[in-house]
Amino acid sequence: MHVLVASMMFSLSSVSFAELVINPSSGSDGQATLSWSSEQADQFLNGDLESTSASAQAAPESYVAEPTPPGSTKITTTVRSSNGVAPASTAPKTVRILDTSAYSNQPSVNARAALVMDAQTGEVLYSKNTNVALPIASVTKVMTAVVTSDARLNMSEQITLQSIDFAGAAGKNSSSTLRVGDKLNRAEALLFALMKSENPAAAALARTYPGGKNAFVAAMNAKARELGMHSTRFTEATGLDPRNVSSARDLGILVSTASQYGLIRQFSTTPTYDFNLGYRVLKSNNTNALVRNGGWNINLSKTGYINEAGRCVVMHTTLNNRPAVVVLLGADTSQARTNDATRLMSWASQLPKRI
Repeated sequence: MHVLVASMMFSLSSVSFAELVINPSSGSDGQATLSWSSEQADQFLNGDLESTSASAQAAPESYVAEPTPPGSTKITTTVRSSNGVAPASTAPKTVRILDTSAYSNQPSVNARAALVMDAQTGEVLYSKNTNVALPIASVTKVMTAVVTSDARLNMSEQITLQSIDFAGAAGKNSSSTLRVGDKLNRAEALLFALMKSENPAAAALARTYPGGKNAFVAAMNAKARELGMHSTRFTEATGLDPRNVSSARDLGILVSTASQYGLIRQFSTTPTYDFNLGYRVLKSNNTNALVRNGGWNINLSKTGYINEAGRCVVMHTTLNNRPAVVVLLGADTSQARTNDATRLMSWASQLPKRI
C-alpha cells in the first residue's frame, strides 16, 4: 500500500457564505440576476463548513434575507463572526491519503486518470494514474473560484467584458455566448465560469483581480503550493492553456478544499440559469449532465475539455452516506466521461463504510 501524506486546507475561520436561490418564474419569463448588497459582497469569504439552513438556524440573529421578486435570484448571507471580519485560518489539516487495492471488482474506466476518495478519511477507494500530471482544461476554474473567494472582493462590482477576455490562451479562441461590452457583476461572472464554464467570465475575474492577471495566476500557484498540490501548475485562469496541469491526486485535494466554500458549491451545481444581461437573456445549462439530470447528490462539480486534456470532471458528492471526491481526467468523449463517473459512483456506493 502506497501512502502519501497530503496537506488539505480546511479553512475553519468564522466567516460567511451566500446561497443562490433561483425562484421559478411565476408569470414572468424566468429572468434572473444576482443582486448583492455591499454588506453581502464584503461577506463573501471562504471557510463555510455548514449548510445554509443549518447555519441560519444556529445563528438566526445574523441571518440576512431580502425579499425576492418572482423570477429573480436571492442571495442570503450568514455571518458567523462578531465584527464581520474573519479571523486567520487555522493551520492546514493534514490528511493521510491512502491508496488501496483491497477492494475487489473494481470497474474499468475510459479516462486516462481517475480517483475516488473518501473526503472524510482520505482513503483512496479507486485510483488510476493518480500521480500523473495532465492538462486539466476548465477544471482550472475551481482554483479560479477559490482565489476569487479568498480575495474577498466586492461581488457587486460591475465588470465590463473586454476583447482581451475573449482572446483565449495558447492561440485558442474562446467561444462564448457572451459578447464584448456585456456588463455583469463579479458574482454573475463567477456563476458563468462555474456552471456554464464561460472562459471570458473567468478571464475577466483574473483581469479585475488586484494586480491583474499576473497577480491572479501567482495567487493560483501559491494556493496550490499551500495545499500541497505538488504536481500542479497554472499559467492562466480559464483552462484553455494545456500548460495548466495537475494530477488526479492533487485535484482531490483541491476539490476537498473548494467544497468548504458555500458559493462555489452552490454556483457549480446550479442546473440551469437565465442570465439577464439587460438587453438579452442567456438561457444556460450546467456543463455536467449528472448535475442537469439529477439522481446523484453532487455538492460541487466542474467539467473541462480541450483537445490536449480530453474530457475531464471533478465532483464532490455523497456516496453511501460518506463525503467523496471523484476525479476523471482524459476521457475520450463526454459520454465516456459520464459513463465512467456513473460506474465509479455506483461501485463506490456499494462499498462498506470504514469507521
